[in-house]
Amino acid sequence: MKQILVATDFSPCAANAMAYAMELASILGREVCAIHAIHPTEGINNSTYNAIFIESYYNNKREALKEWVKPLSEDPAYESVKVTTLCDVGYLKTVITRYTDANEVDLLVMGITGATGISGIVGSNAAMVVDKIKMPTLIIPMESKFARVPMITLATDFETRLSAVDVNALNEMIQAFGSAKMQVLYVEEGSDNKHLKTGEARLRDLIKHTELEFNYIENSSATQGIMSYIQSHDPDILCLVKHHHNVVYSLFTRSTINQVMNKSVKAILVLHE
Repeated sequence: MKQILVATDFSPCAANAMAYAMELASILGREVCAIHAIHPTEGINNSTYNAIFIESYYNNKREALKEWVKPLSEDPAYESVKVTTLCDVGYLKTVITRYTDANEVDLLVMGITGATGISGIVGSNAAMVVDKIKMPTLIIPMESKFARVPMITLATDFETRLSAVDVNALNEMIQAFGSAKMQVLYVEEGSDNKHLKTGEARLRDLIKHTELEFNYIENSSATQGIMSYIQSHDPDILCLVKHHHNVVYSLFTRSTINQVMNKSVKAILVLHE
């Protein structure tokens, strides 16, 4: 069965992300794997280091992770959700990539502190992960709570060509939630009606299971427009698309996504071209 992967550093924001992932998994029919990356130098003390000591340290971490998931994995509300854990040694990106190469994972979930800033071992890695790992990644600020029928907003520049994997992930989520409508946000400095109509038609072809409602913000930077929209419309999940190769279109560059993650208290689903 497909999995939702939750990266954790045992922090409160990671626990909030895990709770969000469990709710999501129960609706999508997914398994959940909580994964913790042990830094290559963690637990090593040059004066006491030996193979027995370090293996004991790793085992303690593995047991701590199992205990960490118990309150949710043993909750009767989530009896249909299978939960596994993995502690692996390496940098977070390496540990995640190694796991996703060997397992069928269709969503990565990470927690951040939200409007107070990106912090913590997991939070500080969130920007790096969405930049380097091309899979749908759901960023959960501490203030964000799960909504059974969420208002989903897709921010787009209409130049993006979503990957088939990410289109499928978004469509599955929309269907599972039973969302009757999805908001689409376009931030622009000028207007080109022909360009906009073509973009609208293309999105309707990709996202077929809900009504799309298009919103336009003119004369604004991407970050300012997105934050203004969040304040006025209060969406539950904001979808941003990460460009990886086309430097001409800079609406959703790494810096824009980082700024929104650092300011938003809403869940952010990062999709990829």
